[in-house]
Amino acid sequence: MDMHTILLFALASLTLNLIPGPDVIYIVSNTMKGKASAGTQAALGLGVGYMFHTFAAVFGLSALILSSAYAFMLVKYLGAAYLLYLGISSLRNFMKGESKLTLPDQKPETTNVFRQGVIVSVLNPKVAMFFLSFLPQFIDTSLSSSATQQLLVLGLLFCGLATLCNSAYAMLGSWIVNSAKASRFSRIIEGVSGLLLIGLAAKIAFSNNRG
Repeated sequence: MDMHTILLFALASLTLNLIPGPDVIYIVSNTMKGKASAGTQAALGLGVGYMFHTFAAVFGLSALILSSAYAFMLVKYLGAAYLLYLGISSLRNFMKGESKLTLPDQKPETTNVFRQGVIVSVLNPKVAMFFLSFLPQFIDTSLSSSATQQLLVLGLLFCGLATLCNSAYAMLGSWIVNSAKASRFSRIIEGVSGLLLIGLAAKIAFSNNRG
């Protein structure tokens, strides 16, 4: 796995994790309910859940690669289609100027926030779908390193970056939500992320690399 692939993956991961989604709302809600420490606990809990999905994706995709190269290619293209859908959805939100930084009226309890974060992440089918769609796009089976090793490295890198971004939201949660620029911030992230996802999907669709 070359440095270009790792940097591209890191850039895509950071951009995706900055998008204010359900996980960010959960973290910021806990920060607003309690303290920054509560939001940090939520972020760490979600991170543990991401690890669960990482290992599930690593072993599942590795088994798929060993059993059928064609099946793995099918997963890659279906994943590319899903990323394209996410990209178009992000661009639509950007065009509409919709902000996802609106907190629900009912804020979560701060008791056992870490455990709740783990459960929320592990039981979220969208997270599993995302990992199965996102990770294969950066795997090259023609390299000397095994697909399992590549998947594990990328998965752990994603978990680390995701936890870092979520922790930043926990620390800045109150300021972000109360800021007059929150909507603008959310909209810019949506637009950039949408373009990145569509570009990634196009790269996959028109690439000659059969790895």
